[in-house]
Amino acid sequence: MEARDVLSSSRLAAALPRRLEAPSPRYGEKVIKGLLLTCAVISIATTIAIVVSLLIPSISFFQEVGVFEFLFGTEWSPIIQPASFGVLPIVVGTLSVTFWGLLFAVPVGLAAAIWLSEYASPRWRRTIKPTLEVLAGIPTVALGFFAFTFITPLLQDVWPGFLGDEPNIFNALAAGLAIGLLIVPIIASISEDAMSAVPGGLREGAYALGASRMRVATRVVFPAALSGIVASIVLGVSRAVGETMVVLMAAGSTPNFSFNPVESIQAMTAFIGVVATGDIPSGTIKYDTIFAVGLLLFFMTLMMNLISIRLVRKYREVYE
Repeated sequence: MEARDVLSSSRLAAALPRRLEAPSPRYGEKVIKGLLLTCAVISIATTIAIVVSLLIPSISFFQEVGVFEFLFGTEWSPIIQPASFGVLPIVVGTLSVTFWGLLFAVPVGLAAAIWLSEYASPRWRRTIKPTLEVLAGIPTVALGFFAFTFITPLLQDVWPGFLGDEPNIFNALAAGLAIGLLIVPIIASISEDAMSAVPGGLREGAYALGASRMRVATRVVFPAALSGIVASIVLGVSRAVGETMVVLMAAGSTPNFSFNPVESIQAMTAFIGVVATGDIPSGTIKYDTIFAVGLLLFFMTLMMNLISIRLVRKYREVYE
């Protein structure tokens, strides 16, 4: 009986294919692999082309303006004579708008994410989350116009006198609030996805120990999803730093070395948007200033992304 079983097993093994690969080539799979490889190569080539296009004019700029003067100077007037090339005022303007935007967007976005993940019923989640994501698709020109015509007058009406002068018609706070509206959907959507991915066993264990829903959300789910939450915030920061139309329409074009939210400022992207209109002849130092500012903005965004990757890896939780 055992010899018969051995013979049947040997015949079955001989009948089975010796390789796990398909007997005929899968041309569709090869085409898909080729397309994916092409997309990856195009992405890398595009990044290299952007760096080269920024770097070559920037080298010409730094041959006439010192790096120390550019990075640490506090006077910025590259077009008006006498020219000054200290980039700090527009860097401070960019950071000021970003700060006020995050001050609004992070609490609102995380509160929305916690509510969607832990409190909302499936029906409300299916309704509210797509609505939030649609908010991210509003044209930035419309948000800039909204900041100029609604947020700024509202701030001027409700501004308390003990805080000093009321906001100017162009101010960093209105632009920051408009940018906050722009990045709330990014923070809320990605953070909610990260919280929803936390295993239900962690919640059930916390509830079994007598924890309330709020304690479970803030002490269990939030720390477990911290890597995704950090990624959403850094992505929002990158979006805020690179925003152009909102700061151009609502914050003004006055380089101001100040974090005062009621004053007019100029952001780096707004400077590029104003100057890069074709009125300045190419090959001049004024024209090369655009690329120097763009290169600095590129490195600022790159550093934020590197910090984001490090934080995500540090706080990443792996569940089986």
